[in-house]
Amino acid sequence: MVQTAPNGLSHKDLYLFNQGTSYHSYRFMGAHLVRVDGKDGVRFTVWAPNAAEVRVIGDFNMWVGTLHCMDRIDATGIFSLFIPNLGEGELYKYEIITPEGAMIRKADPYAFYAERRPGTASIVAGLSGYKWKDGNWQRKKRKLPAYNNPLLIYEVHAGSWKIKGKEDFYTYEELAEELVPYAAEMGYTHIELMPLSEHPLDQSWGYQITGFYAVTSRYGSPKQLMRFVDKCHQSGIGVILDWVPGHFCKDDHGLRLFDGAPIFEGADAKRAEKPLWGTLSFDFGKQEVVSFLISNAMYWMDMYHIDGLRVDAVASMINLHMDKPPEMHTYNYLGGPDNLDALRFIKKLNETVFHYYPDTLMLAEDSSAWPAVTAPTYKGGLGFNFKWNMGWMNDMLRYMELDPSERSSHHNLITFSLLYAFSENYVLPLSHDEVVHGKRSLLNKMPGTYEEKFAQLRLFYGYWMTHPGKKLLFMGSEWGQFDEWKDSDMLDWMLLEYDMHRSMQHYVKTLNHLYVDQPSLWERDSEQECFEWIDVHNAEQSVISFIRRGKSDFSVVVANFSRNDYQEFRIGVPEPGSYRSFLNSNDKQFGGTETQTKQSYSSENVAWHGHEQSITLHLPPFTFLYFTLD
Repeated sequence: MVQTAPNGLSHKDLYLFNQGTSYHSYRFMGAHLVRVDGKDGVRFTVWAPNAAEVRVIGDFNMWVGTLHCMDRIDATGIFSLFIPNLGEGELYKYEIITPEGAMIRKADPYAFYAERRPGTASIVAGLSGYKWKDGNWQRKKRKLPAYNNPLLIYEVHAGSWKIKGKEDFYTYEELAEELVPYAAEMGYTHIELMPLSEHPLDQSWGYQITGFYAVTSRYGSPKQLMRFVDKCHQSGIGVILDWVPGHFCKDDHGLRLFDGAPIFEGADAKRAEKPLWGTLSFDFGKQEVVSFLISNAMYWMDMYHIDGLRVDAVASMINLHMDKPPEMHTYNYLGGPDNLDALRFIKKLNETVFHYYPDTLMLAEDSSAWPAVTAPTYKGGLGFNFKWNMGWMNDMLRYMELDPSERSSHHNLITFSLLYAFSENYVLPLSHDEVVHGKRSLLNKMPGTYEEKFAQLRLFYGYWMTHPGKKLLFMGSEWGQFDEWKDSDMLDWMLLEYDMHRSMQHYVKTLNHLYVDQPSLWERDSEQECFEWIDVHNAEQSVISFIRRGKSDFSVVVANFSRNDYQEFRIGVPEPGSYRSFLNSNDKQFGGTETQTKQSYSSENVAWHGHEQSITLHLPPFTFLYFTLD
């Protein structure tokens, strides 16, 4: 028989919370609409182990804390209080009295909703009652494992994809009506939303959080977000959420020194401080923090049907020295720089998530060289199922920024990634981080004339789409934004009035649908056998060619990264027959120069590139060609 603690809480739940094994602690922590002794009201529950006293304050008691003092539950460090006759929409905070007698006021770490900034109060919100209509999506997801299916992600910042005016954001429901059909038409399989937990500063893009369970009120209510996710699923689109378990901001109403002492962060300032970001790292060695964070991951999947989490800044979590000056370096008990508590947490997180949701996506945004990030924990890995390929991204952007005349001397930048492409399950990210802070937009990274910039971006996208690995593209890149991303303004949609940008959007849409429709591009993504070079060594001409193989089909890719026009360019092909040109990035409809592109090429009995058969084709400057055997 489960013992009952005050206000209907379970001693077992509280025990598991203290042990770091409560994976759904949001179900009893925080503010909940409940009935106690026949009376409806709100039960407030908070962890504040060092507090001398904790009170609930809000409009309902004119913010006078002495009217509602909470009960300490044994030695759990947890305080709780049921207040009758309160309902949804009530504003509240916790008033905490420290052992020294100081009074501090804090938002609820488990609040489901909060005031829109600059307000900082938590809001009582019920999450039950939404009628989900995504049953078909959930059944489909269980049948289609991500490893051998297309994964094409559209990364979105909800506050700047479109806006109606200054401080007038689209709501979650309005985004459902415009963003979802747009992404579906463009051919994306998933939308990745930058963080939606409550945060005080717009310019942090959601990565510096105060309310980890509170859906940001900038764009609407919790149930409006549910409708957005539901609309995505009904449209055949999955939803990935950027998730930030590594650190939190220092705002007074947030987690920092929550009960007057460091309980969410570590006591050692050298270890807790993140000087690059001005934030604090979580103390992954505290079991209650582990319960808090793993429950948060589960919360997004349980309550909002989120299909995956992109886990931010993994390298920073696991390395005690990262982005810190030498005087702030600390070491683990073995004398090394690895954060052993963070490593244990990550493994436990992934084991828990996959136990409850085996078909979910757990993507590591990790710039470290830590091995086996996407290997199961029982094989010594961290347990993610995908990792961002930061090496490929850095090498390719560096290569594309070179003047074409210099590329032959840096040919290894476009070929090196295939030496490690199958060491992890990779996503090839072209994310928001690459188009801000003076880095320039993807289009503007390309050298040359106006027309050459577009031609090279089309070429780059072609290689990106056919290189092994899943795909991610930041919003606006699909039509070639000229300016960097401006987080306080909406995307430059007016560019679609211009032919070259409209043609670029058409090209990306065509490329997206080609990717989804061609099993050779994703069916065996994590297997070495899915890729075979035709010619990797043609540095002199800055041309590469290769084969992508599915389970029963293959495709041939040729990419010319030079300004040279090769009228008769021969490549070896694996089988005899007629090779159909599925996509030519230089086609006039995409903004290129060719009005009539050849549709098929018959192989000849001429040995080339180690193959008995070959074809001869026209290869214009900065052109990507994609063929299948007819």
